[in-house]
Amino acid sequence: MTMTTASKSEVAYEWIRSRITGHMFSPGYRLVLGSIAEDLKMSVVPVREAIRRLEAEGLVTFERNVGARVTLVDESEYAHTMQTLGLVEGCATALSAPLLDEAALDEAARINERMAQMLDHLDAHAFTELNRQFHSVLFEPCPNPHLLDLVHRGWSRLSGIRDTTFASVPGRAQHSVEEHTQILELIRAGADPLEIELAARNHRWRTMDAFLDALHTRSAQTTGEHS
Repeated sequence: MTMTTASKSEVAYEWIRSRITGHMFSPGYRLVLGSIAEDLKMSVVPVREAIRRLEAEGLVTFERNVGARVTLVDESEYAHTMQTLGLVEGCATALSAPLLDEAALDEAARINERMAQMLDHLDAHAFTELNRQFHSVLFEPCPNPHLLDLVHRGWSRLSGIRDTTFASVPGRAQHSVEEHTQILELIRAGADPLEIELAARNHRWRTMDAFLDALHTRSAQTTGEHS
């Protein structure tokens, strides 16, 4: 039984995406449709469809006379998004805290435990998705709809920039899990809202700093290799 074009497109999508998020295809890497189709033993049609999906997600960029490339990280856009998200998500988490019951906190703790179990064999994409779920539990009850909308926009913009932070900085994953535990402990203890807000904000900003440091380190190494 042969696969349909749709299912082949899904296979191509997952194959390309895993290599982008796993940094096998680094920023700027040229995606040659014919070569990918040959590797996957399929026509270029489903590969083209897969690349269009990745373009819509912001992971791939089309350049005139060049073709498809893995999107370069826009450092300033990433920094601005993370700074803003740290502010609004921190505030939303603090406002949500009094509304989070034991069931919600236990759910967040279970998600964080799943993240902890992945640390020895990190799947950056799956870890990133669990990270999103964890924070969603904590900020979704926010009673301010305008603030919640800003949080949702920040997360959407962030996924469009790249979702490979943990692939770029594997060591950040363990610190992230530890900081999640601290945030949960503050909420369970009924800590001052400002303390909760700062913990959530600083958690986001530490991830930003770790990613930007790794980005600068790789850039310096590349420059050194070509000097």
